[in-house]
Amino acid sequence: MTMLPVHRLPGSLFPDLGAALPGDMNDVFTTAFAPPRGFVPFVTPHQLRMEDFIEDGHYVLRVEIPDIDPARDLEVTVQRGHLTITAERSVRREDRGYSEFGYGSFARTVALPEGAREDEVSATYGRGILTVRVGLGESPAGARRVDVERVD
Repeated sequence: MTMLPVHRLPGSLFPDLGAALPGDMNDVFTTAFAPPRGFVPFVTPHQLRMEDFIEDGHYVLRVEIPDIDPARDLEVTVQRGHLTITAERSVRREDRGYSEFGYGSFARTVALPEGAREDEVSATYGRGILTVRVGLGESPAGARRVDVERVD
């Protein structure tokens, strides 16, 4: 019996099947097993945790981003059916010991649902949670920056 080498991703028990496939075939599989509707994350070391739902004729997105100043450290933009959230948390230099808090830049892009109105977007930030509400219906095209209102 011949033992063939198997390529595994670091820390994984399962083989990396994508490495054995030609480029186009690999694309088919990565597209077929893409994240669920709405969640299209950027590749970043710091992932923003979020939830979404439909409520009262609005698409609602809630994102956990504690310990930031929304006026200075947070930006929400909407363009061509996608909502992008970028934030930055500065490192506090305190020699108190070990910390697992995430510092640096954070980004997440979400595909808006069918019928999302890009001209009806509002955002609030309070108690470490960003809440974005997007009206549902027809929408004119074009990019738009969304102001975030502090609610603490």
